[in-house]
Amino acid sequence: MIPRIGITPSFVDGEQRLRREYVLAIEEAGGLPCPCPMVSAGETRRAFVETLDGLMVTGGPAVTDGLVGHLPDDLGTTDPLRLTADKHWIDLCDTARLPIIGICYGMQLLNARAGGTIYGDVEVEVEGALTHSQKRGAANHLIQIEHDSRLYDALRTQRTSVNTRHLQAIATVGEGFRITATAPDGTIEAIEHENGRILGLQFHPERMRETMMPLFRMFVEQARTARAASPA
Repeated sequence: MIPRIGITPSFVDGEQRLRREYVLAIEEAGGLPCPCPMVSAGETRRAFVETLDGLMVTGGPAVTDGLVGHLPDDLGTTDPLRLTADKHWIDLCDTARLPIIGICYGMQLLNARAGGTIYGDVEVEVEGALTHSQKRGAANHLIQIEHDSRLYDALRTQRTSVNTRHLQAIATVGEGFRITATAPDGTIEAIEHENGRILGLQFHPERMRETMMPLFRMFVEQARTARAASPA
């Protein structure tokens, strides 16, 4: 059976929207992309999670939990509906012991959920910070990856170029997490939980699938293993 990966969408004017790069990343890695539905009942959410083997929390709006400083005017609006929905999906999937990968906003939300803090604008709050709010897709700066990390296990390198499109960034890591990759200015680019199931990435690997596909394959394979280990 193909591992089924829930993917969190954005909500715009009452519609669910999901960038195709996320779907392709999971499909090309051997998984079945399953967009998380815009539902309100907890029982419905639980029933959906019972069909999943993993969860991807995609990029999104500003994170207001654990905020350090102020949100910049050009960051865009917050989205309480999305924030609430994603917290529910994360809680349910974590309780089910499913692997979770958070991208950009997704990493920040995972960190804030664990008690970590988030810079409202890293370029303002951190002296000497790089310009992290670059255009979509292109590789803009190097990251240094810890050797004893899942990210290294996937990419097999301690240095690689990544894209960068964010103003918010992690200030302090939440309980159970550790830093596994940083930018040259010290900005946290990846975190991993001690339980081995949760990975957060500040950059957007779905837009760099040629180089980042080993990461998605590792995630999908972990979901496959989680499914095999779960009760029938």
